[in-house]
Amino acid sequence: MTEIAAPRLVVTDALGRRIVPIDKPLFTIGRRSETDLRLPGADISRVHAEISLENATCIIRDKQSRFGTFVNGERMTEKVLAHGDQIRFGQAGDTEIVFFVDDEAPSVEKSAVSAASELRQMAALLEGLRALGSGRVLDEVLALVLDSAIDVTGAERGFIMLANREKQLEFKMARARGKVTLPGRTFETSRKIPETVFATGRQTIVEDLLDGELAQLHTGTVALGIRHVLCTPLRLVRYVERAEQRGAEEIIGVLYLDSRERGALKSSAAQSALDTLSAEAALAIENARLYREALDKAKFEQELKVAAAIQQALLPPPNRDGAFFSTAAASIACRAVGGDFYDYVDLPSGEFGFIVGDVAGKGSPAALLAAAVLGMFSAEATYQGSAASLITRLNHGLFRRAIEARFLTTFYGTLGPNGRFTYCNAGHNAPILVSSSGLRRLETGGVVLGLFEHAAFDEETLTLQPGDLIVAFSDGVTEALNPAGEEFTDDRLIACVTSQKTNPPQAVMNALLADVRSFCADSPQSDDVTVVLVRYNG
Repeated sequence: MTEIAAPRLVVTDALGRRIVPIDKPLFTIGRRSETDLRLPGADISRVHAEISLENATCIIRDKQSRFGTFVNGERMTEKVLAHGDQIRFGQAGDTEIVFFVDDEAPSVEKSAVSAASELRQMAALLEGLRALGSGRVLDEVLALVLDSAIDVTGAERGFIMLANREKQLEFKMARARGKVTLPGRTFETSRKIPETVFATGRQTIVEDLLDGELAQLHTGTVALGIRHVLCTPLRLVRYVERAEQRGAEEIIGVLYLDSRERGALKSSAAQSALDTLSAEAALAIENARLYREALDKAKFEQELKVAAAIQQALLPPPNRDGAFFSTAAASIACRAVGGDFYDYVDLPSGEFGFIVGDVAGKGSPAALLAAAVLGMFSAEATYQGSAASLITRLNHGLFRRAIEARFLTTFYGTLGPNGRFTYCNAGHNAPILVSSSGLRRLETGGVVLGLFEHAAFDEETLTLQPGDLIVAFSDGVTEALNPAGEEFTDDRLIACVTSQKTNPPQAVMNALLADVRSFCADSPQSDDVTVVLVRYNG
């Protein structure tokens, strides 16, 4: 059998196209961060599949995944891969993976995208969120860059220096493993390496500072026991808008990583990941810096439109019609972006789940946290057996991220074909169940998320009848103000939905929003407005 050369996977997904080399005897694929190729998605198992190198061949094996592994469209448990085979994991139709052996694979940028993808989303959000949130955005981005770089390279610590207006490097932040911010405004290391990288624009890798003359040049760093250093420029690429314009590259700073273990940062996978990460980091950092420098009004207004479009894109289509249910939803931010959110999920049990929430505060900080919660919900919903357990997981997730002074209210419910409805309310405005027997508040649950790490949450199960309507809403609806300073109130909401209860959910939604607009008249919107309607059709 002929010997294979440089086996690799060419992965094309929403983040672009990249080459992932199969450079170890057992190459794992799945949703866990520890896998060699990490793929997001609810239908990707934690360890979904593996590729083993055996006798000059690559063999792919499914690891008893829930939704299966497919090669060239056929589900399999084990198969020898051939050049050009198309691989799919679960139902992830937006991700294309092709196995290559020879040199015919298209030339694409290499990347270990798991860390860079989060940073890319941060960069996109910041593009539309400048001048809306707190002045800590730059620090938050720098911390994310350093934590991601340390994760993908295995470094022990790192720091970022950014160029000032005089093109001199200034220390900004240092972090260590475990997302620990190192104290002080300086970093115990030689400035020679970062200064050289900034001046030349070339990445520098030092395998062992104890070798030869290097030890004398970096005595302070060697005294700390540092052996291996990796320093890369933060290169910002400015794209042109017209053909006659010239593109420009600018080095805005350096990212420095080091370790006491010799050769710890030498792997090609780590360097490839860092190349992608540094490019995304430069964009995110520059966006955060521009945010703090207050852009001109015209650009500010345009970027608000971009931010609003991004946030709306994170929400699902407002109308869903299933075999036994129909929905309608709307979310209207009082600023360009807001902290209200909702989402739908089709559960493996055949049930339909939905969530609605409200982050404390408004504007960009609330919008970023809402996006993070939606991400956690997407990852957890299909794996939690009850409404209360999902809410508990979201609460723990907020604590793991240690977001200071941020909490939110939320409501989550699951509806089955037989009308079985289970819900958990975490401090949210109690949704209203409109049925033929009358009205009922859905209040069972617990406290708001993000305040108490070990909070306990309850759930309640009801049996709905065909035609029953669940009305979930944020406080921006009932607390909407008219010119006289009066609130819309729950009573007006109940009167509206009761009079419309036999109409389709979208008609009820339209009538409710029309009533709120009529009540508020010319008063400016004071809070985000979100409504989710779910009807059980039987």
